[in-house]
Amino acid sequence: MLQKTTASSSSTATAPGRPRSSETGAPQAGRKSESRGLFRTKNDLPEATRTRVVGLLNKRLADCIDLQTQCKQAHWNVKGPTFIALHKLFDEINEDVEAYVDLLAERVVQLGGIAEGTARMVARHSTLDEYPEAIASGEAHVDALSSALAAFGAGTRKAIDQVDQLEDADTVDILTEISRGTDKWLWFVEAHQQGETEGQSRR
Repeated sequence: MLQKTTASSSSTATAPGRPRSSETGAPQAGRKSESRGLFRTKNDLPEATRTRVVGLLNKRLADCIDLQTQCKQAHWNVKGPTFIALHKLFDEINEDVEAYVDLLAERVVQLGGIAEGTARMVARHSTLDEYPEAIASGEAHVDALSSALAAFGAGTRKAIDQVDQLEDADTVDILTEISRGTDKWLWFVEAHQQGETEGQSRR
């Protein structure tokens, strides 16, 4: 991280709060680039591209961590005749979403950024709706969690298009993997809302 230095009367002293540099004025290896807030890396993606991708990924990271906590909220609190099936399903979804969290956070760091994953950061930046507090039935949790999965999937697809325009194929690949997995789990959850009732509505 950046190291603060103490100003002195010497004309060559480094200004407070700025890293020491070589005679050419270049930041030392491993330090943050002051102009854009990224750590220096030999990754050959342009710094401007990495900066924008890091910003996009941190937004998706906030949503993904929020989604994970919503999966656990559903897992802990679901009740009713379908308890066992949904209790297990929601935990399986949580495990995969936790893996998506790591994929997003580690890609941020690979590009020289800082993964913004604390609870307070997530609360500030997540775009997902708040999970209902007082629900218990399987039907209510299915509806709430399917809505969260759908919103996260839509945001991920939007990010795929944005990152594709920035020509970062590796991040596109990561987001595509997450999108496919999210759609699978949305299918599994929504299946509990479909079937006999929906079939009757088509008669």
